[in-house]
Amino acid sequence: MTAQWTVLAALLVVTAVLALTWRSAQGRVRTTAPGAVDAAATGWTDELVAQGMTPGARATFLQLSAEVCSACRSTARTLGALAAEEPGVTHVEVDVDHRPDLVERARVHRTPTVLVLDAAGTEVARASGGMTPARARDALATVPSAPVAGRTA
Repeated sequence: MTAQWTVLAALLVVTAVLALTWRSAQGRVRTTAPGAVDAAATGWTDELVAQGMTPGARATFLQLSAEVCSACRSTARTLGALAAEEPGVTHVEVDVDHRPDLVERARVHRTPTVLVLDAAGTEVARASGGMTPARARDALATVPSAPVAGRTA
């Protein structure tokens, strides 16, 4: 009987550690190294304009979401609020069910995934999972501050 309780306690500890690790990774911002930028990480401005969306003069949060994703809705509220209070920042949400080509191009494995684009439309960072306001501000801080000449929000 003692062996069963020991195994149960060990399983509970392992489960708790895995849950805490998973939770800490939610919305974590990962910068995209300048040398690692490939063709898939650039040219997002042209894609957004072609879809009738307006990229930000300073930065764009390109959120890839699914309709049935509750974390997507809360992330959209968080990013929308930040974009509303920060000049030159835009939040664009794209439904992955309607744009599987973007899912493949952006190498999205889960929703929500947020690509942080600079003024030129190059990915400078990304985050997967729900984002808090603090993590959204961290993501925005990865964008170089110099805007592209001639662009407006």
